[in-house]
Amino acid sequence: KDGVNDIRDTGIVKRFSQDKGFGFIKRDSNGNDIFVHFQSILGTGFKTLQEGQQVEFKLFQGVKGLE
Repeated sequence: KDGVNDIRDTGIVKRFSQDKGFGFIKRDSNGNDIFVHFQSILGTGFKTLQEGQQVEFKLFQGVKGLE
């Protein structure tokens, strides 16, 4: 996917459901929550995130807004 003007940010994983494969990250820059899907997680092996984990990400324009 093409990024929204290549916006990069950091944040903390607010919640992530391994069963459903998605969750939300609270952005450090403005406190807004961003949707994250397991297919967007870079790396090898099982793709999941842990509550409270510090992450860096690139924003994309999804159907329901930024993700």
